[in-house]
Order: sequence, then C-alpha cells, then structure tokens
Amino acid sequence: NERQMENRKNTCEIFLQKHKRKSVLHRIVTGDEKWIYFKNPKRKKSWVNPGQPSTSTAKPVRLAKKTMLCVWWDQKGGVYHELLKPGETVNTVRYRQQMIDLNHALIEKRPEWARRHGKVILLHDNAPAHKAKPVQDTIKALGWELLPHRR
Repeated sequence: NERQMENRKNTCEIFLQKHKRKSVLHRIVTGDEKWIYFKNPKRKKSWVNPGQPSTSTAKPVRLAKKTMLCVWWDQKGGVYHELLKPGETVNTVRYRQQMIDLNHALIEKRPEWARRHGKVILLHDNAPAHKAKPVQDTIKALGWELLPHRR
C-alpha cells in the first residue's frame, strides 16, 4: 500500500544519505533460511541429442525429510551457516544463539570488521523469531545496527 511504499522509500533515502557520508555497504551482513531436501540423488538417465554426452540431473525425492539450511553472508561471501536436523525449525532461542555464533564467525573470518569497519548492519526478514525481544536484545548487545526490512 501507499504507506508501505513511503516507508521503503524513506528507509532507502536515509540509507543512501548515510552511505554518501561514509561508505556502509561493506558493513551489511544478511541471512536467510531455506528448506532443502535431505536426500537428493542424481538421476542417471537423460534425453540428449545423438552423439552428445548424457548429463545427470538432480531429482529430489519428494518423500524424503526436509532440513533447514540457515546461511549468512556479506559482500565477500559466506560467513556462517548452520544445517538443522531434519524437521527442526528456527525459534527464538535458536536464532538468538545463531546471532552469537554469527558474531564469532565474523570475528574469526572478518577480523577487519573489528579494526576498521565499525559495526555490523544486519539485514534479515520479519520472521517472528527474528523480531523476538531476546533476539533484539542480543543484536543490541552485540552493537549491531538493524537495516529495516519491509514487505
């Protein structure tokens, strides 16, 4: 709606002004969760033109258990990931711990953040576990800034 579009526009303008004063894009860390099939065997047969080598294509087993992959990255690439047990989901307690683990991974893999770049700007969606007070308190305690996410 109009209000949401105006909020998005304002958020972008504020972020662009901030970036013009001092580059901040390198500070953004983002992440997401994705359900993936735990079993993903390769199909052996495929249709190809005569004389062409056959290729194998992944064919998910739809009855296989799904597992959740949680991944965070910055402009240099992957920083931290976690593969949950089949059927497990992200709740407030787990996501709070993932923020702490992500911080440790950033310290280990991106030591320049602490020395030169200042604090993390975290971009994540509005999932209930992400918005929970214990998670917000942890993000604040880490000294991170949240980039507003609007749908």
